Amino acid sequence: MNKAKIEPFFAILKAANPRPNTELEYTNVFELLAAVLLSAQATDVGVNKATRRLFAVANTPQRMLALGVDGITEHIKSIGLFRNKARNLHETSRILIEQHDGHVPRTREALEALPGVGRKTANVVLNVAFGEPTMAVDTHIFRVSNRTGLAPGKTPLEVEMGLLERVPATYVVDAHHWLILHGRYVCIARRPLCEECAVAHLCDSRPLGPGHGPE
Repeated sequence: MNKAKIEPFFAILKAANPRPNTELEYTNVFELLAAVLLSAQATDVGVNKATRRLFAVANTPQRMLALGVDGITEHIKSIGLFRNKARNLHETSRILIEQHDGHVPRTREALEALPGVGRKTANVVLNVAFGEPTMAVDTHIFRVSNRTGLAPGKTPLEVEMGLLERVPATYVVDAHHWLILHGRYVCIARRPLCEECAVAHLCDSRPLGPGHGPE
């Protein structure tokens, strides 16, 4: 995708969804962190179903710590890798209390030091909670960035750096939401819905016609 196409690409996505947000449900920054930590190899729908019950009894680090690993496990056992995630969430809660006065830190380094929190999770928290211009490259963003030619890369980090370089400043804060939603509902993995795509004319993998996806 040449540079001239990038601004209209995001302008169209913005017009369709002016205020995008994560589909994970949360009411405070700790809940957001917990939900993203739990979302690895799980769907947002599945995570939301579990966290509705979990956050009803433990929506702060103090309450989560008091719930204990077994208590957390009982609430999230419908999610993949739930045992390991329960341990990570419990330990993360302890660290937040002991090292950050019970608050979620606002730096990448401090976030990535928490158990179960990698670069992608840190980027989501920094972006959604604190409005930082970060790119949380999941499978959807990785696919869309490569397929469209927006920011090709062989690794998530390459794609992240490419997006930060190429996405106009006007759109950068919300860009990862638009790209995730586009990949989740339109530019899907097996058969992209090119005939329904509002930005197909700007894509490097142009559709061949009705009923055809990109090569």
